[in-house]
Order: sequence, then structure tokens, then C-alpha cells
Amino acid sequence: MTDVAINPLGEWRSRTTFVLALAASAVGMGSVWRFSYLSGEYGGAPFVLAYILCLVLLAVPLLIAELVLGTQGRGSAVESVRRAAVRSECSRWWLLLPWTACVTGLLLMACVTVVAGWALVYARDTFNGAFSAASAVNTGQIFSELLLSGGRMLWWQSLFLGVAVLVVAAGVRRGVGLLAWLLIPALMAGLGMLIQYALQYGDLVATGRFLFAFQLLDFNREALLVALGQAFYTLGIGVATGISYGGYAPIRVPLGRSVIAVALFDTMVAIAVGLAVFPLVFAHNMLPSMGPGLLFVSLPHAFGNMPLGEVYGALFFLLVALVALGSCVAMLEPVVGVLRQQFGIRRFTAVMVAGATVWLLAFAALATVEIPGFTAGAGLDLFRVMDRLAGALLLPLVALGTAVFVGWRLREVLLRAQLYRESAWFFSLWYFLLRYIAPAAIVLLLLAGLWPE
Repeated sequence: MTDVAINPLGEWRSRTTFVLALAASAVGMGSVWRFSYLSGEYGGAPFVLAYILCLVLLAVPLLIAELVLGTQGRGSAVESVRRAAVRSECSRWWLLLPWTACVTGLLLMACVTVVAGWALVYARDTFNGAFSAASAVNTGQIFSELLLSGGRMLWWQSLFLGVAVLVVAAGVRRGVGLLAWLLIPALMAGLGMLIQYALQYGDLVATGRFLFAFQLLDFNREALLVALGQAFYTLGIGVATGISYGGYAPIRVPLGRSVIAVALFDTMVAIAVGLAVFPLVFAHNMLPSMGPGLLFVSLPHAFGNMPLGEVYGALFFLLVALVALGSCVAMLEPVVGVLRQQFGIRRFTAVMVAGATVWLLAFAALATVEIPGFTAGAGLDLFRVMDRLAGALLLPLVALGTAVFVGWRLREVLLRAQLYRESAWFFSLWYFLLRYIAPAAIVLLLLAGLWPE
């Protein structure tokens, strides 16, 4: 057990709040606009099985490692890593790890904020009937017009960011914890309504063939690499969320079982999104896609040409914004904790500083955003630069550093003390995966991400 019993930044009283908060942070945009398409594109059931295997071998051990750092440190991400380094007599250079994680989180949060602003615009416009009887060409033109409307995008993404800032400013229990209790039930209820709607009006047969068919011919080495990447990015690893949330967790919480529960929930949500989305796409004879093309062209066309599409379309885009809110709060909280503990400032001040930084980054991203097929693509796309810098370089580097630091540099007795609720065989398996499998997989992802397209 750790000798630091109380986290000065705050704590959660129950394991349920801890698990819900982890789940809210893990369900990100990758689950909304990427997983289902990749499953259909790369063989269906074989891809899902490979993804789950990669999730267990890579993402789960890494998230447990981050939580271990947090539970033994009981402070901000930087303070927790510092205490772990001192206890294991490691170099202070390891403090670069949490600082880099916080920078990565800020960059990714700026990109998510831009997309969340689009989702809010579409929630309002869909409800007001802007896509009623619209063709796919019309919806594409509407999205292009939005990308050229900087003032409108800035207003809505600022509104979204303001909500995220208010949640974090409210504190660990009344803000982050309360959001988790509200977000997860709302997400499950909303997805249930959307799936029922999709089953009633969509093409379930075509969706089943696309998502769950056993197509071994489409599952190749590229598919395995894509499954590995999707598993790595899905649990919010590398932005210090796990370290911060581990520090807020109850003392006796079983970390391993909690992470496995979160991983299963994230996978279920990703599949549920596919069941809510692709029946509508196939019902209108549209080709399946992912990313902005799916969310802001295909789906508005589908909702605009279906009964009660205005209501259910608005619900869908509100759920997208809700998912983005959970991710952004999870990325903002570690930065606020670091600012508070390293510079001795109040939570409100730290939130304002971090929020202003994200606002500036998001403003730069929206001012230069270029979506292929919707913008000219002639200038510097800071949106893509930030997303690629954080996702393809910084995130894997932080994860690799975490695997090496926890797996090779920290004393085993310190790690076992934090996982004392887990069995000996579970600890041994986790330790092996963290030391040998995770670093090799991350290096493979780094090489794949940096290799010229």
C-alpha cells in the first residue's frame, strides 16, 4: 500500500464512480466514427476478434500501468511520477513523461473540440429540418459551407469548451464524477433508442453482412495492424488520464478488473454505434464510410429522408457531443491537476489557463482545417498537423515511456502493492505483457504512423 493516503486534489468515494469516469474517458470519437467501418472493411468477425485480442495484450496493460502510477502517487500526474521515481531511485528525467502527456492531451482536446462544435451545429440544424428531403450532394454542400463559416464554428466550439471547463472547475466529485454518473446512462439510453430506430427503418441484413460476416479474405496483415492501432487509441492512453483518475480512485479498488470492465464496455459501445448508424446508411444505398464523411454527410442525408429523422438525428449528434465532452474532460483534468500542484494555484485559475490554451489551439485548428473533398486543401492544415503530431508521434512515445518506466524501472514490490487485490497469476501476466508485448507493439505502431503514405 502507498504511504500517501489522501490526494489533495480530490478523491472519489466509490469504485462505481471511478469505473464510470474511466468509461466516460475511454468512449471517444474512435468508437463513434471509426470502429464499425473498420470492422466491415477488414473482414467483420475476424477483425473484431483481433481487436479484442490487441485490446487485452496492449491497451489494458498500459491503462493499468497508468492507474498504478496514480494510485501510488495520490497527486497530479507529475507528482505521481515523481514519487514513483523517488521510491525506485530513478532519474528525474522521467518527469518529462507526464509533461509530454499533458501537452498531447491539449493538442488532441483542441481537435475534439472542433469536431464537437460541428456536432452541436448539426444537432440544432437537424432538429430544425435543415436536412429534410436533402440529397447526399446537398448535405455535402452544407458541410462545405460550415467549414467556410469560421464565426459559426467558433461560437459552437467555444460553447462546447465552456461546458467542459465548467465541469472541470466544479471539482473531482461535483464535476468530473457527477458527469460520469450522468453521461454513461444517457449514452446507453440514447444508443438504445437509436438502435431501435435503426432496426425499424434501416437495412439490418446488409448491416449484419457488413459488420459481422466472417470474411477471411479481407483480413490480412494490414487489417491486423489497423486492429492494433484501434485497440491502442481506444482507451485514452497517453494523455495522463489514467494517472490522474488512478489518484482519485478509492484505496481498495481492484484496478485490473476495473480496466477490463471498461474495455468491454468501450467495445460494446463501439459495436452499438455501428448498429445504430449503418442500417440507416445501407437503407439509402450509400457506401459505408468513416470520419467526417460518415457523420456530416451520409448520416444527415439518411436522417433527413426518414420518418422522425429530425428528432433522432438531433439525438445522435447530441450523443456525439456528449462522447466528446467525456473525452475532453478526461484530457483537461490532468492538466489542471498538474498546474495546481506544480504552481500552487487554485482550481479555477488552473482551469481558466488550461481552457484558454485549448481555445487558442482549437481556434488555430478551425482557421486552417481542410477536409479532403470539402475544402481546397492548399494551405497549412493545423488541425491535421496537431492530430497527427499528437496521435502518430507523442501518444505512442508517452505510452512507450510508460511501459518502460513502469515495467522496467519501478520496483516490482511497489507495483504488487498497488495490485494486491488481483491474483498472483493476473499480476504476472500483466507484468509480462507490459514489459515485453506492449513496447514491441508500440514500436510497430510508431513505425507505421511515421512511415510515408
